[in-house]
Amino acid sequence: MSGEKMKRRGRMMWGFIYAGAFMAAFVISAVVKMTADPFGGKYTVRWDSSMGTVYTDLSYGDGEANKFDLYVPADSGRENYGLVVYLHPGGFTGGDKSGDAEMLQWLCARGYVAASINYTLFGEKNPDANVYTQSVEIRESIPFVIAEAEKKGYHIDKMAVAGGSAGHALAMLYAYRDADTSPVPVKMTFGAVGPSCFYLEDWINMGADPGHPNPVDPNADYSGLAGLFSVMAGKEITADMFATGAYLEQVKDISAAMWIDENSVPTVCAYGAWDRAQAFGASRRLDSMLTQYVIPHEYIVFEHSGHGLQNDNAQYEKYMEKITEYLDTYMPTD
Repeated sequence: MSGEKMKRRGRMMWGFIYAGAFMAAFVISAVVKMTADPFGGKYTVRWDSSMGTVYTDLSYGDGEANKFDLYVPADSGRENYGLVVYLHPGGFTGGDKSGDAEMLQWLCARGYVAASINYTLFGEKNPDANVYTQSVEIRESIPFVIAEAEKKGYHIDKMAVAGGSAGHALAMLYAYRDADTSPVPVKMTFGAVGPSCFYLEDWINMGADPGHPNPVDPNADYSGLAGLFSVMAGKEITADMFATGAYLEQVKDISAAMWIDENSVPTVCAYGAWDRAQAFGASRRLDSMLTQYVIPHEYIVFEHSGHGLQNDNAQYEKYMEKITEYLDTYMPTD
């Protein structure tokens, strides 16, 4: 086996280790949310044709995964509609747009055109897929989503982009990095537990006491994280790049927080303090950047939860309340 093939195999191994942890946490979260509804149906709807129509597996490109589902409200008489895109979780290696049907139905019932979008997943079948290529697919899908809504009689004049876990990371990249390419203005973003950036000091020793920073040890071997970051970015990152800071330019295209400026959109985000699937420190950096540029935002920490946000019902209700509040403020339906 050639040296390059061995390096590639090593990077894939670290990518699968990371994704396995990511997906395991998501599965636990999904079980909790499906088996218990502490809010008495407040954030779900009994979906039927009186609320809207769902069009599935619409195409936005030539790739096998380049499909989206479109939810349009039954009320088709308004002059303009807001679009809310919600991107699925799955550790960048799994998941499907159909998994967020309840969220999409809830959004549509509130009067929005809503869309869920698939993207090419990283794995043995697609070893060249990565966070950057997935984010490009999302960017390229939006004009198709809006055109399809227009074709069905729903004129889109604004949009929000959101998601969970991996989908949240991709949503933030669109909101902060790619919003200026959007066919309509991006008004806000929301989501939970998505990795917002890839600074070494945020990612070492994940799951440690969130109240203590993780100091970088100049004598430590960070080749594992170099492999992980390489898989995520789709670029070669070596451990010696951490010492010089050269790796930061390599991860910028997948680090949403690095694109925040004074023009960034209002944000609602939720994170578990004991997350072992993505770096909680990266979420603190996201909050810091939004604060620095005086961007309206809600940074909600689930003090007793991990990636699944499973142990803090009061915080989860606050998260949903803030999503509703920001939608009403920045994406009014009247």
